[in-house]
Amino acid sequence: MRKNYLTLKTLGNSEIIISKSRFIANCKRVETEQEALDFIQFIKKEHYSATHNCSAYLIGEHDQIQKANDDGEPSGTAGVPILEVLKKQHLKDTVVVITRYFGGIKLGAGGLVRAYGKATTAGIDASGVVERRLHHLMKVTVEYVWLGKLENEIRNSSYILNDINYADHVEFYVFVPKEEETPFTEWLTNMTNGQAIITNEDMLFLEFDKK
Repeated sequence: MRKNYLTLKTLGNSEIIISKSRFIANCKRVETEQEALDFIQFIKKEHYSATHNCSAYLIGEHDQIQKANDDGEPSGTAGVPILEVLKKQHLKDTVVVITRYFGGIKLGAGGLVRAYGKATTAGIDASGVVERRLHHLMKVTVEYVWLGKLENEIRNSSYILNDINYADHVEFYVFVPKEEETPFTEWLTNMTNGQAIITNEDMLFLEFDKK
């Protein structure tokens, strides 16, 4: 399973005007190349009258799938600058489409590179960025005598208390960052004098806003 990584928080949209041309960014998190291609086609249909719908995407833990498309702009002036912004911001599983409505003023190769890069950054800012961090969901089973102490200690720790189940015993469900399950287990074992039953229930990603 992949390690922690950055990606888009939500579907994002932004628009900037440069030398009378409109640059509209649409950004989306995707998990497959087909999702990226479908999104690009959707935006192209929505902006069928636009001068250009340029795009780029990165997919996979090691960016195994990456494509850039200039859609009629001079080679290397649109798709690649979009892709380079994604790489610079270390984003994964992301597709960006920049729609351009030509305003009558030519920007030149350098101007286009800067414009598409700026439009991509604006779109990412509109989407927001999250870090997806791999966590274990740990179940801690104890007698009711430990309820108050454990709940207080867990809530005041760096671990995330997900749920408490009140059955024959108390069951705490806690999100623990990957590679911290051993310190977590030792911490609770010591706290309860070895009376806690601790099991690893699942592994999943939690999302945190990038600071």
